[in-house]
Amino acid sequence: MKAGIIGLPNVGKSTLFNSLSTSKAQSANFPFCTIEPNLGLVNVPDKRLEVLESLVNPEIVQPASVEIVDIAGLVKGASKGEGLGNQFLANIRETDALIHVIRCFENDNITHVEGSINPIRDKEIIDIELQLKDLESIDKRIEKLNKLLRVGDKEVKTFHNILSKLKYSLEKSINVRELDFSEEEYVKFINPLNLLTNKPVLYVCNVDEKDAKNGNNFVDKIQELVENEKSELLLLAVASEAEINELEDYNDRILFLNEIGLSESGSSKLLKATYNLLNFQTFFTAGEKEVKAWTIPIGFSAQKAAGVIHSDFEKGFIKAEVIPFEMFIKYGSSLKVKEAGKMKVEGKDYLVKDGDIIYFRFNV
Repeated sequence: MKAGIIGLPNVGKSTLFNSLSTSKAQSANFPFCTIEPNLGLVNVPDKRLEVLESLVNPEIVQPASVEIVDIAGLVKGASKGEGLGNQFLANIRETDALIHVIRCFENDNITHVEGSINPIRDKEIIDIELQLKDLESIDKRIEKLNKLLRVGDKEVKTFHNILSKLKYSLEKSINVRELDFSEEEYVKFINPLNLLTNKPVLYVCNVDEKDAKNGNNFVDKIQELVENEKSELLLLAVASEAEINELEDYNDRILFLNEIGLSESGSSKLLKATYNLLNFQTFFTAGEKEVKAWTIPIGFSAQKAAGVIHSDFEKGFIKAEVIPFEMFIKYGSSLKVKEAGKMKVEGKDYLVKDGDIIYFRFNV
């Protein structure tokens, strides 16, 4: 799973990356500080792992993780190659979800590439450039399909109609993720296009420390703008998060959070939100050697989940022994759950639930 941090130059993208990742990116008060994308693998916070570790006492604990990409800032005309446009857009295409950082604070000491603070304008600049790039992709597809329409193939005609609808909507500045196509149409025709405006988005309103809890007028305007956009929004004092991340002692971090009126770090909230944005969930394997969190899409069957661990597990799937997380906590071990007759034996079509602890039986 890969999430890309995007936004205008100098809005706090690299600072946010640094607050999330152990791979430090350069951050400074000038545009295009980031040129090549910075990559970092970040663990997803999950208190259930701590509980399992205390009960199982394994040699290794392996949390779920997200790959975070700090992408170069975008400017007007990026879709036509302005600034670092083509490189920026190519890097976005490789991601599964977008974390769009929007500056929602005033500070005369920090340069804004547009010369003033206007979050709505900033968001629209990014939207328009992504929409223009998607239009370019769709126009090329339509041109190719026009030659095939004469054959009278029903599927080609359906695809052409969908592309025409996408083109019309993008020309009206409507992102693809906002449109009401059927699930089948998205899966069969739209998702394979890998359009930039079809990627799920988490908007991060970057605010001052004093506004970290309740936000400000800038945030209110963005919230109103995106409420019908099928996206998520998070309030974050990015500079403060970076300071918190520099503190090595856990208690010092908690004290810092309490001082600014927060119970949980924004970076922790962001990682959880990104995870949810992609419609993912976690199941666990738990043994003396390792307790591990595994990432799967919601709706995965037991057999498909087994394949996430190893392809042999999926090919030779026999059954899945499943313990709900709450049941494991109640009895304290898989053996005691089994002795109590509470372990469920499920077949290949069982839909895995978030928090399930699973032991797969297979034969190759």
